[in-house]
Amino acid sequence: MKNSIYTFILVLCIYSCGTTKDRKLDVTSANEISDTVRIANDSLEYEIIIIEPGFNGWLVTQRPRGYYSQQFLESRNRLYVTEYNQRVMQPQLFDPNLYILQINYEQQTDYGYEVNYLLYNYFLFFEKQYRQRFMVSRG
Repeated sequence: MKNSIYTFILVLCIYSCGTTKDRKLDVTSANEISDTVRIANDSLEYEIIIIEPGFNGWLVTQRPRGYYSQQFLESRNRLYVTEYNQRVMQPQLFDPNLYILQINYEQQTDYGYEVNYLLYNYFLFFEKQYRQRFMVSRG
């Protein structure tokens, strides 16, 4: 009796391994472009990580780097971050699945052009992707 149970388990294992041959498992291809953007500067001790499917593809369709001045991007980002953080603090009014963590964007810190460019474009992407309207967008 004991040997028949072991034999049955062995046959079941062999059969289950054989049935996965024809199934297409969800494996990430090495050719796929990652939609994770990481910007860090250890000397200023800041880091931005954008993990958003479709962001990289969308970014290449936007105005190129250099189109906006850094001053413009900084002023817009200050407004976007302020409103975004207010929404994080009001989960009863705004979807807490969208507004998860506050963004620590210090006005007196010079984050440089690249950080401001990517952050600004992320807010534009966020508005479009999740059908959100920020006060900055209205004028």
